Amino acid sequence: MLNKVLIANRGEIALRIQRCCRELGIKTVAVYSTADRDLKHVALADEAVCIGPPPASQSYLNMAAIISAAEITDADAIHPGYGFLSENADFAESVEKSGFTFVGPRGETIRLMGEKTSAKREMIAAGVPCVPGLPNTLPVQDSAFCIKAAEDIGYPVLIKAAAGGGGRGMHVVRKPAELMRSISLASNEAQAAFADGSVFLEKYLETPRHIEFQVLADGQGNAIHLGERDCSMQRRNQKVVEEAPAPGITEEQRDRIGALCVAACKRIGYRGAGTMEFIYENGEFYFIEMNTRIQVEHGITEMVTNTDLIHEQLRIAAGEKLRLKQEDIVLRGHAVECRINAEDPYRMLPSPGVIESYHQPGGPGIRMDSHIYSGYRVPPNYDSMIGKLIAYGPDRQSAIARMRVALSEMFITGIKTNIPLQMRIMDDEVFNRAEHHIHYLGGRIERWAAEALKR
Repeated sequence: MLNKVLIANRGEIALRIQRCCRELGIKTVAVYSTADRDLKHVALADEAVCIGPPPASQSYLNMAAIISAAEITDADAIHPGYGFLSENADFAESVEKSGFTFVGPRGETIRLMGEKTSAKREMIAAGVPCVPGLPNTLPVQDSAFCIKAAEDIGYPVLIKAAAGGGGRGMHVVRKPAELMRSISLASNEAQAAFADGSVFLEKYLETPRHIEFQVLADGQGNAIHLGERDCSMQRRNQKVVEEAPAPGITEEQRDRIGALCVAACKRIGYRGAGTMEFIYENGEFYFIEMNTRIQVEHGITEMVTNTDLIHEQLRIAAGEKLRLKQEDIVLRGHAVECRINAEDPYRMLPSPGVIESYHQPGGPGIRMDSHIYSGYRVPPNYDSMIGKLIAYGPDRQSAIARMRVALSEMFITGIKTNIPLQMRIMDDEVFNRAEHHIHYLGGRIERWAAEALKR
C-alpha cells in the first residue's frame, strides 16, 4: 500500500480522499491556496503546503508547485480528485516522470479518451454504440464540407468542442443558415476555454436521458462495471440531481452496455476509476465521452453497490490487481444525490460569503459529503458546490422521500444555496414519474423562478 498521498484538490473531494487514506493507514499531504487555509482537510492532514494565491491558475492548476510540494513532503503518490488537473495528460505524465504514482490512468490513456473524436473512434472500434456523426474534427474554414456533413447527419445537429466539456463550445443548430456562424462561435469558445478550437458534429437528440456507467480497471487486464447512474436532471449542461440505478433500465440493458464498457476498458488498458457517459433515447444508448477520473456523483454508486471507489483507486494505484469480480457487484436499493451549491437557487449565480450557521441532516440512509462548517467562508474563486447530499432507500420512492426530509432539515444561513430548488425537484411530478430528460429542468426552472419572484 502507498505510504503518503498528496491530495491535489480542495473542498469535499479532498476531505473524502483524506478520510479513505486515513482508513487505510496512509499519511496525507494537503495543498491549498491562500483562500483555502481554513479548509477542513488542511487542518486534518499530516502535512499541508500552500501552493499559491487564490486564482486556480496560480495554485490548483500549477503543476510545478504541486509536484514540488510532493517532493518536499516526500510523498509517494498524488491523487488529483476531480476537476482541476484530474484529466490533464501532461500532469499525469509529469507526476510519474518525477517519480511519483499518479492515482488515475496513464497519461496516454487520458489523452486518448480526453479528445472526444479519438475517444469516439476508439469506442466504435470496441463495438460501443456512438451518437451518429463525424468521428473527426471539422475543417472550420471549409464551409462546403461542413454544410454537406450537417446535411448527411440530418438537422438538428450539435456542434461540440473536441477538448473539454461542461457545455462550453456546444451549440445546437436547427437550420442550415445558422451552421457556419455557430461553428465559428463554438470554435472560439472552445479555444478560450480549453486552448483548443477543434469542434466536431453530431446528431442532436431532442429528449435524451444522460446515463453513465461506472467502471474500475487495474491496467493489468482486469475490469468491471458497477452499474449505471441517471444524471438527466441538469441545467446548462451542469448536473443538479443524480440517481442510481437509472430508472427504467432493464437488467439485460445493464448487462449488455456494461459488458461493452468493460471490453473497451480492457482494449485501451485502462487503469483506475472511470465513467463511460451515454445519452439514451427510445431504448438506445449512444456513447458521448469518458471521464478518466472519479466522478462527483460516485457516492450514489457506492451506496447501491456497497463499494468504496476511492479505496479501490488507491489499491489499484499501489499496483494491486482488481480485487472485485463482476459477480461481486450486486445493485441493492436506490440512491439519490442532490448537489448543494452556494448560489441563487433559480438564477444559478454564485453566493460566496461566510456561513453563519450550518445544520447537517441525518437519519437512516442519509449521507452528507461536505467540507463546510459554521463560520467557514465560501471563497468566490472556485466552483460553487459546497456539498453532496445523498439519500438511500430500498426503492426509488423511499429514497426520494428520505431526500425530501433531509433537505427540509438542512439549515445554512449567511449565504444563498440551491436547497429550495432541490426541494422543488423532489416534489416535481415529472421527476417522481422518472419521465424527465436532459432538457427538462431548464424550462421548468424559468417557471419556478417566476413563481418565486411573485412571492
